[in-house]
Amino acid sequence: MKIEIFGTGCAKCKASYALIDRLITETGAPVELVKVEDIAAIMGAGIMSTPGIRVDGEMKMVGKTPTTAQVRDWLDAAAKGAGHGA
Repeated sequence: MKIEIFGTGCAKCKASYALIDRLITETGAPVELVKVEDIAAIMGAGIMSTPGIRVDGEMKMVGKTPTTAQVRDWLDAAAKGAGHGA
């Protein structure tokens, strides 16, 4: 699983990264967490309000910090998918 956080370092971007990183550590989920801070890459992804959060190529959220429950759902879905050869 790959989670990308698109943002230039605003408070919401930092909070999103910290939350997701903490939950990855707590759950032991096999996740690659990537910060995308390049403005051209952010705009190229169609993000006009940061942070943008993309999970395995699917944009999950733009302009908001996710909740703990939302991140856990993403991690749970990935774990279930991995168990089925996905």
